Amino acid sequence: MFILAMKQIQKSVNSYFGYVQKKSRKDEELGALIISLDFELNWGVHDVFTIENYGENILGARLAIPKILQLFQKYDIHATWAIVGMLYCKDKQELLSFLESIEIPYENETLSAKYNLSNVGANEQEDLYHYGDSLINMIKKIPNQEIGTHTFSHYYCLEKGQRIEHFEKDLQAMVELNEGVTSLVFPRNQVNLDYLQLCDEYGITAYRGNENSWIYGPYIKEMNTTIKRMLRLADHYINITGHNSYKLEKVSTHPIINVPSSRFLRPYSSKLRILERLRLQRIKHSLTEAAKNNEYYHLWWHPHNFGKNTEKNLQFLEEILQHVEYLKGKYKFQSMHMRDVVGLINLNKTN
Repeated sequence: MFILAMKQIQKSVNSYFGYVQKKSRKDEELGALIISLDFELNWGVHDVFTIENYGENILGARLAIPKILQLFQKYDIHATWAIVGMLYCKDKQELLSFLESIEIPYENETLSAKYNLSNVGANEQEDLYHYGDSLINMIKKIPNQEIGTHTFSHYYCLEKGQRIEHFEKDLQAMVELNEGVTSLVFPRNQVNLDYLQLCDEYGITAYRGNENSWIYGPYIKEMNTTIKRMLRLADHYINITGHNSYKLEKVSTHPIINVPSSRFLRPYSSKLRILERLRLQRIKHSLTEAAKNNEYYHLWWHPHNFGKNTEKNLQFLEEILQHVEYLKGKYKFQSMHMRDVVGLINLNKTN
């Protein structure tokens, strides 16, 4: 375990030094946009939607990913792809072999990946909803894209019935993929602070925390009240909770580094299209404030959020990235993924 931890530290430092090379000390203090994507395909929604009513989004995600990557290359964007480990499996036999070692005893068994196995096909050629190895390889070929983890089985860390020893089995399966991941995004943002020490033991150096507001705190379905949902929706269009950007010295670093979310990139909605400019201005204003104040702004979404209305969502994303390009020229605003942030924090500790 010690050797594994040392490898992760070295990888984090190497990643950051590649990013920060030739920068002055002053530049290191500048703000940045952080992007993370929760790459899960149907494993992230099988307990909420059916293939019949959400399958178009899942298939659309496969078409959206290469276009997102093109935009990232065009604007030199660093991003963390938090990938559900099951997407790596080449076929159902390999998937079953991995899941055999993982116990997922939620009281609500429909949440478990194992509950969905009857809907899983033989391989990626036959089932585009549950396998993603070809897409993962595509992501790896693009510069400045970090491969992170969304756990192996899309494991929910706050649901009733699960315990830390079950989560550890999931982490072990993730390590077996041999990707050397150091960044974790908790599925459904169910951050369990009691599990962070265990994450550290398995080489995880950073996780994406939630916004600092009671409407965004980690929750299970029963706690997701109507008033919270309404306020979160409104917050996408008008400033209710603030900009949610932050200084690095303010983030928690023990036992691993919290790289908090600032904003979920809500997908285009035809019902709310009249409010699209407000949604864009909300994000652009927050980015400007982050750039002016040398703060960090963490934007995230799922590829399947772009699975419908793909071109409208891509156009919206490009307008954001164009604004980041403008801020880069005016304030030297940067682009980072989660491993970059860890590298910067570790570098600052030594200075």
